[in-house]
Amino acid sequence: MNWESENYPWPDGKKAAVCLSVDVDATAPYLWQTRAGSPKTLAALEHRNYGMRKGLVRMTNMMDRIGIKGSFFVPAIVAEENPELLPGLLARGHEVGLHGYFHEMVAEISDQKFTDALEGSIELFVSQTGRKPEGFRSPAWEMTPHMLAELARHDLWDSSLMGYDTPYTIGNVSEIPVRWDNDDAIFFKFLGAGDKSPRPDREVFEQWRHEADAQIRDGGLFMLTVHDWISGRAARVEYLEELFSPFVDDPDVWVTTCGDIAKHHRGIKGGVNVDLNDLLAVQKRSQQHG
Repeated sequence: MNWESENYPWPDGKKAAVCLSVDVDATAPYLWQTRAGSPKTLAALEHRNYGMRKGLVRMTNMMDRIGIKGSFFVPAIVAEENPELLPGLLARGHEVGLHGYFHEMVAEISDQKFTDALEGSIELFVSQTGRKPEGFRSPAWEMTPHMLAELARHDLWDSSLMGYDTPYTIGNVSEIPVRWDNDDAIFFKFLGAGDKSPRPDREVFEQWRHEADAQIRDGGLFMLTVHDWISGRAARVEYLEELFSPFVDDPDVWVTTCGDIAKHHRGIKGGVNVDLNDLLAVQKRSQQHG
């Protein structure tokens, strides 16, 4: 353990960074969950369809108004069904990253199926945009040693784990960390019976505002993750604009994309570097004592 705290070297004298990321899940999780049979209900499907019909446009228009670029993580099936999506986001200056093919849950697929899904997603992105994607975010924010090895093999950065406040390296992959409590789904996702009631919008956005201010004072990264079908509603987009507008005007804050953060991280020396073998050794010792 290093008890000496050093500030992360953000570029151009910036003291902290802020990133708005959007997981464009749309109907992909629904398709994955219902792959074994034909569903006879429409409510959840229509709820998710809202994002591609209205929510995503409202979000990108807001980003244009305040002058920020977002990081959009798109399952390949969503891009396949909406072929204008990836080129449209790139044309507006945003970045697009991988997010599974059908938003596959890691615990439900084999290593080979992950590799197949990753390579199929890359192929689709290249065919639609003419360029290879540079980043990945795992559905449900889970990761395995095989997945990290595959990301390294394809020279992809990742934004799925939460082991530090600033970018770090794990298994030779640049990691742009996320956090569950900076994700709209855990507060607002509601698809009917069995889901907990959504939290009040103002309460959650005030929590995020405090977290962002604290991370900025501490020299860290404030990464917010939202979803097209959840936070694309009018009131929540207004709150997003209210939250991010002050960062744009703050000369000490770098408002940027995951990809630009990853490029910067790869170019600096030092920083936290997690040895994957050390993590696996801890797991092995735990299993031996189990």
